[in-house]
Amino acid sequence: MPTVEVADLKDDDCLLDVREDDEWQAGHAAGALHIPLSDFVARYGELTEAAPQDGRVHVICRSGGRSAQVTMYLVQQGVDAVNVDGGMQVWAASGRPVVDGKGEPGHVL
Repeated sequence: MPTVEVADLKDDDCLLDVREDDEWQAGHAAGALHIPLSDFVARYGELTEAAPQDGRVHVICRSGGRSAQVTMYLVQQGVDAVNVDGGMQVWAASGRPVVDGKGEPGHVL
């Protein structure tokens, strides 16, 4: 499983959040693309439109389980994708900004 640490992410990296809507609304990384795991296959085209042509997709969820599933799917599709180790829990614990659905300070569910 290709994996990356939160500390290794840069601000301009493509970040795909696969958590569900309630989790996203409570708190997410600003600038992340949100496609819930439950809708992922149906909305796959949104990722292909938003992701950088030759760039890497960094997949994140709450702790790493759901994002691991999506990362494996993307790799099978030929996408350069990596799972963000520890997910949004580590993101928040590392002091990275978390915003809610209104752009205000948020929290990780």
